[in-house]
Amino acid sequence: MEFEAIPGVGEKTAAALSELDDAERALSEGDVATLARAPGLSEGRAAAVARGAIRRRHDDDGGFLATDRAREIYDDVLGLLRERTVTDYAAKRVATLYPTQSASRIAEVRAFVDRATERDPDPAALDALDGVEPLAPPSPRRVRDRCLATADAERFAAAEEAFPELSVEVVEDTRGLAELARSYSTVVALDEQFAGVDVEGDVRVRPDALEHPDEIVPERVLAFFAENRSRILAAAEVHEAAGMDAPCDIDALRDALARLDDDGTIVGDAELDRLTTAVDDLDATVATAESVANDRLRDAIRERDVTIEGTDFLSLVEQGARVDSLLDRELDDEYDDAVAAAREHLVDALDLRPEEADFAERAFPNDPAFPVEHESSVVSRLRTELKAGRDRRAARLKRELASDLSALRDPVEALVRDALEVDVAYAVARFADDFDCTLPEFVDGLDTDASGTREGGTASDAHGFLIEGGRSPLLDVAFGEVDPVDYGVSGATLLSGVNSGGKTSTLDLVALVVVLAQMGLPVPAERVELERFSELHYYAKTQGTLDAGAFESTLRDFRSLADGATNRLVLVDELESITEPGASAKIVAGILEALDEQAATAVFVSHLAGEIRDAADFDVAVDGIQALGLEDGELVVNRSPVKDHLARSTPELIVEKLADGDESGFYDRLLRKF
Repeated sequence: MEFEAIPGVGEKTAAALSELDDAERALSEGDVATLARAPGLSEGRAAAVARGAIRRRHDDDGGFLATDRAREIYDDVLGLLRERTVTDYAAKRVATLYPTQSASRIAEVRAFVDRATERDPDPAALDALDGVEPLAPPSPRRVRDRCLATADAERFAAAEEAFPELSVEVVEDTRGLAELARSYSTVVALDEQFAGVDVEGDVRVRPDALEHPDEIVPERVLAFFAENRSRILAAAEVHEAAGMDAPCDIDALRDALARLDDDGTIVGDAELDRLTTAVDDLDATVATAESVANDRLRDAIRERDVTIEGTDFLSLVEQGARVDSLLDRELDDEYDDAVAAAREHLVDALDLRPEEADFAERAFPNDPAFPVEHESSVVSRLRTELKAGRDRRAARLKRELASDLSALRDPVEALVRDALEVDVAYAVARFADDFDCTLPEFVDGLDTDASGTREGGTASDAHGFLIEGGRSPLLDVAFGEVDPVDYGVSGATLLSGVNSGGKTSTLDLVALVVVLAQMGLPVPAERVELERFSELHYYAKTQGTLDAGAFESTLRDFRSLADGATNRLVLVDELESITEPGASAKIVAGILEALDEQAATAVFVSHLAGEIRDAADFDVAVDGIQALGLEDGELVVNRSPVKDHLARSTPELIVEKLADGDESGFYDRLLRKF
């Protein structure tokens, strides 16, 4: 794949992607976790790259959201989805869902939604998801007990690159290999020429070492699984709780991980534990054994009456007060018992095997002496033997476990990836459930007569949208308290209504429904039909009258609406506020005329609906959010716009209320002005 052909991917990002083993699969599947492993790519950036790859695959120019307000609505949608994710990954991953005019992309996401909404988010799975994260590469580790050896310069360079954990040494002959064997527990010779050499020490000839890195450095595999253990186990719990088919035997995986400590060392092997403990406790145990022997001798000496003849005393003085001969003569049996106790303590405390117990025999001399002291050279040899046994067993167990875990590497990556993707599916399912969503229906020719197709229109030329029972989750009230809205529009339409009657929230609902629908997601409504719009232009209400420069800039924005695709959706909130009311009505009428000529779908919220209708050179539809009156000073409205209805203003309602029962006729006279 030509990575730089992906929108938004430059030379640097393309180079980073090329370092991934399965970048093409990750791009095709929107696998943000894998893409984020590329050098320098954060998860947020990886999501943007995945989105670019999706757009390229579906030949999508990414221009659906044409205005800032349209993009804000999309951000609100992402916010609603992210609130329903558990993992940071899923929160980033939902950004690969975006509104588009591409029918193939919408169908692709809808297929995902069908699968997602079949799931019933399990509380246990949601809890387990809290521990799932993308797998991380282990921290660099240095292995110092073995080295690689070669006489070839090219092989030396290749080995250094392939095995950063190990020292790589240059040797010219068998003598050089023997010297390395005295310094390292294991030497791996990379050259065939060393096959069959007789060298003392653990020397292995592996010309194929570069093709089998996990066998040469099993610590690499063990470190990966040790550092990702909690994530892997959490992903396994997600699969079990959610009833998912796992890509590997989860029980076997748990058993393998149980043999591995968090620092990458082997656990659960009794013999390795024995050897490790023996090495760690050797010095302290030897010291205790000496104390055992000396305590016995002291007790024996206290209990015995020893007579020293003058010649013996003179001999002791001449020998520097040595008592060896005296012990040999007077306490020979007691000395033997004391030394035997020391040896027995050493064997028992360290749990020495018969072949190791011989060192304990020689660690304490047979020749009588007081105090009893161990033979340092013998203890040193015992330490060397124990360490060698420990290291040999640890190395073998590491190789065996690394072999088992290497076979699980790809399945484990799929296990974690699938668990993370379940979080995305759960977020969509929870969104659909929380907001009583349904999948919308895309139609080529939309018949909105039931909701008021503009006069003169036919089912064959109708277009736009139809929403039944739509409720916006963006309002600052609990979703269950939101009044449902029915609204359908075909062509260019004016939406009138009293202040605070819900005109802006109706526009937001329309924008939200269209954005969700063209993301391929379910919408918060009982039923929705719409055409597949090419672009969404949503212009929010302008705060105050614009100065000349800003006014000109705004008109230039609307000039662009006169060109381009015919099936755009244009939503505008009170454009008349940009300048004086008289001029505003004429400007809005002209814009609506242009949109009508290109058969765009448009909803313009305006308090000047009557004036605009009079100024337009076509029969512009006017809908109204109908005010039902005032109760206790509160406005009561029908939130669903009424077709072909110019809504009354709030001042009119207030005057009407005052006129009721007023005998002066003043309020009646004012009311007739409306």
